[in-house]
Amino acid sequence: MRTFGIPVPGHTVISAVATRLTSAIFLSIFFWLAGAGTGRGQDLGNHKAVYDEHGTLQPWTSWRDAIEREVKWYSHCPVEHGYPRFVYTTFMDGEFEPQTRNATFIPATQNGMGIISYLKYYAYKGKQEASALRMARYMGDYLVQEANTPDEGVYPRFSRSTGWRAKFPQAADCGSQNDQPYEIEPDKGGIAGYALLLLWEETHEDKYLQQALHNARILATNMVTGTATNSPWPFRVDYRTGVGRGAVSGNMSFILRLFDKLIEHGHQELQPPRTALWQWIKEYQLPDLAKDGLLWVQFFEDHQELDNRTAWSPLNLARYLLERKEGLDPEWRQHVKALIDFTNKRFTTVRNGVLVCGEQTHDLDPWGGILSTYGAVLAMYTRAAGSNEFKGLAYQALNFCLYAVDNDGCPGHRATGPSRGGWQEDAHTDKLHNVLDALAAFPDWGK
Repeated sequence: MRTFGIPVPGHTVISAVATRLTSAIFLSIFFWLAGAGTGRGQDLGNHKAVYDEHGTLQPWTSWRDAIEREVKWYSHCPVEHGYPRFVYTTFMDGEFEPQTRNATFIPATQNGMGIISYLKYYAYKGKQEASALRMARYMGDYLVQEANTPDEGVYPRFSRSTGWRAKFPQAADCGSQNDQPYEIEPDKGGIAGYALLLLWEETHEDKYLQQALHNARILATNMVTGTATNSPWPFRVDYRTGVGRGAVSGNMSFILRLFDKLIEHGHQELQPPRTALWQWIKEYQLPDLAKDGLLWVQFFEDHQELDNRTAWSPLNLARYLLERKEGLDPEWRQHVKALIDFTNKRFTTVRNGVLVCGEQTHDLDPWGGILSTYGAVLAMYTRAAGSNEFKGLAYQALNFCLYAVDNDGCPGHRATGPSRGGWQEDAHTDKLHNVLDALAAFPDWGK
């Protein structure tokens, strides 16, 4: 088996298995590395790219410094209507101004992942920075108070997948992007619910627990039997009637997380749907990795292609398996490896000499959310499995991602070119927690 090595500061040379990538990707890396030492002045994101003598991309500043600059930049975001502007705005520029070209908004994913990010940052700073916890509360309050369906229909008072910026609360027909006006995405209720449950564990504010529990009960009530052609919930649902659109929703790991954590807190009524969900993942979704991958389609709010496999869903299931290991799945090593291999095969390309991960079949650009997810999961796998196969790739991917952070801390949503702002999920809320997960695995990478 032929391998190539990528040196990482403070570590021995790390082997990454090239045969698991396409020959074209391997050759691209090989020839780029062969000539990297002669290149000068290459731009990457908001900085000049820095490479060592081996052609390995180096940080433009330490990871610790980059994320601290970023968090500080967001601390200056204007607070209006009771919330920082980025909490109710998906498209925001580098001066904290809404981008006029797109007023759509993705409250559940953006703020759900943001809560997770800021709670992890709060813990990372030794729970000494009250501003980090306050930011998580802002996002939780918006989800609870402004971003639910009306108290009617099949999915009443359920967390919104999409809407419109600067709405307090969101209107009954607020569906946007590729949601129709009255549609929600059940899996996004799992994300929001799980994040709110974590926020309740930290703050003990009952409103967060109640919304998380409500989302879980609505999901349990509307669950159907998963098969080889449909997940236990469709991707989109008209919250009034329960009529679904898109038989498969690939992101099941956050509903599983939500059920598991509520069961830990004594809500045993969720055990039967939890058992059925895990059974579907084990019997149908995981084996589909070796088939056509059509049980891994549909996650992103702005897409609706039925063949649109995503990297986000398999990587986030891999993360959960890595967190729980035998407590969730005795075969976690085998399954995490299969999830990573599926991602490498379908979503990776080479940019600036670095193997990067794209979002989905219909968009292979390495947006900040997915690229940081990829790097984090590879780092976590390296630590948990004791295998260095993907360690160098993880380090390089996260270095690439952080080149999107400008000198003042303002991040762009991807590092493929200079940018400030954009999609706030990719620029910040679904990125910060990934860098922190990688640093938990390898603290030296932050220096």
